[in-house]
Amino acid sequence: MTLFAATTNQGKLREFALAAGDGIEIIPVSPPSPVDETGDTFEENARLKAAAYSQLVEGWLFAEDSGLEVMALGGAPGVHSARFAGPIATDSQNNGKLVGALLDQPDRRARYVCVIALARVGEVVATFRGEVEGEIIDKGRGQGGFGYDPHFFYPPFEATFAEVPAERKFLISHRRRALDQMFAWLRQA
Repeated sequence: MTLFAATTNQGKLREFALAAGDGIEIIPVSPPSPVDETGDTFEENARLKAAAYSQLVEGWLFAEDSGLEVMALGGAPGVHSARFAGPIATDSQNNGKLVGALLDQPDRRARYVCVIALARVGEVVATFRGEVEGEIIDKGRGQGGFGYDPHFFYPPFEATFAEVPAERKFLISHRRRALDQMFAWLRQA
């Protein structure tokens, strides 16, 4: 089976390939111009991207929107996770703003969220949501992962997502949980 993925993010593509396993080829799609992510939720943004990008290919295409929700910040950074510190912010800048916003906050609960929208010929046919709970720590730890991973502490691992191998993180990640739902749906379709 061949699936198209509406991303060129190498970290996400590696995770997609891990979840797909043998027999499923994931082909990245780079559109002529990016779709404006104007939605207020991860689902709205995933649906916008999937509907637009699926018109560029023959077959199934999935798009995802994902990010971090911090309880003490009312769910922020949320859909603005990649640009929390500004439109062209680096991971380091986003993490700095996050840690600064949590100063003097005792509640450090957070969750990674991923919503995948599956579409064909411009029509979204299903969405899938995965979440993983953790907490934010002030001092980043680890060299792996990307985004907020050095500050996302996962108690069952007693480590941040940046401290564990990518394969171990991916076994329980928000993206894996959403992808598993999508692949199960496709097997039944």
